[in-house]
Amino acid sequence: MTKLKNLFALTVGALAAMPALADINVGVVASMTGPAAALGAETRKAVSMFPATVGGEKINFILLDDTTDPTAAVKNVRKLISEDKVDAILGPNLISTATAMADVANTEKVPMISVAPLDVSGDKRGFVFRSEPSADLMVQRVVSDMVANGVKTVGFIGFSDSWGELLHKALTKAADSKINIVASERYGRADPSVQAQVLKIISAKPDAVFVGASGTLAAMPQITLRERGFKGRIYQSHGVTSKEFLRVGGKAVEGALIPVGPVLVAEQLPDTHPTKKNGVAFVQALEAKYGPDSRSTFAGASWDAWLLLQNALGNALKGKARPGTPEFRAAVRENIEKNKLVGTNGVYSMSATDHAGYDPSAIVLIKVENNHWKLVK
Repeated sequence: MTKLKNLFALTVGALAAMPALADINVGVVASMTGPAAALGAETRKAVSMFPATVGGEKINFILLDDTTDPTAAVKNVRKLISEDKVDAILGPNLISTATAMADVANTEKVPMISVAPLDVSGDKRGFVFRSEPSADLMVQRVVSDMVANGVKTVGFIGFSDSWGELLHKALTKAADSKINIVASERYGRADPSVQAQVLKIISAKPDAVFVGASGTLAAMPQITLRERGFKGRIYQSHGVTSKEFLRVGGKAVEGALIPVGPVLVAEQLPDTHPTKKNGVAFVQALEAKYGPDSRSTFAGASWDAWLLLQNALGNALKGKARPGTPEFRAAVRENIEKNKLVGTNGVYSMSATDHAGYDPSAIVLIKVENNHWKLVK
C-alpha cells in the first residue's frame, strides 16, 4: 500500500503551510445490492483504498447503494447534494443509473465522474465526466479481432435494457460492411433461462457470437451456447471482468474473448504499455488487501476516477474557493477538464470537448484460459 500511495501522491508542500479549510466531501454511488451487485463490490474495494486527506485537507467519502435502480440512484445523488453538501460525486456502475444521476449533477453543478461508460458529450454533460472507455471503443476492438480471424457472420444476444442496446448499436456500427449480424436476441437481467434465444441464434449458423451483457448474468448465454453445441468464437463485453463471472461460468466460459482496460492483465503487458507500472502497483496493493485474483477492471476504473478527482481537488485547493461552496465545485470541474493522466486502467487527456479523454490504444484483448485472464494482444 505504501508503494501505491507514493506512486500517486500529490505534490502538496505549498498546501501544507496553508490554514485548514473545511472538510472535502465526496459522494460515491454504487450498485452494492441488486442484479449489478458484483460491479458495485469492485467499486467498494477501490473506495476502501482511497486516502483520508488531499492536499493536507481531510476528505470524507459517503458511499451509498443505488440497489441497481435508477430511481434509487437519483434519490442518493439528491441526498448527497442537498444534505451532505458534496464537492464531487464518483460512480455509479451502470449506464441506466449514471444517466439518471447525470442530469441531477449537471443541473446542480456538482462535478461527477462516472465509472459507467456514460455518453458525456453535449451541453447537458458540462459537469459530467467518465473514467471508463466507451462501448464503441471496446466493441471496435472486438470487431477488429473478428475480421482478423475470418469471422463473416455474428449473432448477438444481450440485455433488454440500455446496456444491451448500447452494445448492439456499437456492434452494428463497428460491423458495418465488414461482418453480417445474422441474429439479434435479448434477455432480461432477471430471466431464468435463455434457451429460446440461443436456439434462434444457433439456427442462424453464425461464425461467432457476441454477448452484450455484464457481470455474472453474462455467463448464462455462453453456458447455454456451449451446452447446445455451439463451437464458434464467443466474445463477451468488457462488463464481465470480475472473479465472480469466472466462478459462475466455470468451464463453459473458457476461451471467451473480451476487450478490457489493461489493469486486469497488468503484469502480462509489454513494458512499452504506458499503464503497466501504475497498473502493477495498483494490483499488488489491491490483492494484498483482498487476496489473489481480486482485481477487476471495475476496481481499476473506480481507482482511475479517484485519480482524476484527486488531481482536480489538489489543484482547486490552490485557489481561493473553499470546499462546500459552489465556487469550489466549479473549480473542481474546471480542473477535471484539464486532466492529463496515466492511470491504472487507461490513459486520459480530458478537454473542454472531451470529458472522457480515453486513449483507445490502451485497450487490450484477453481470453479466459484455465479460469484466469490471459492477454491475447
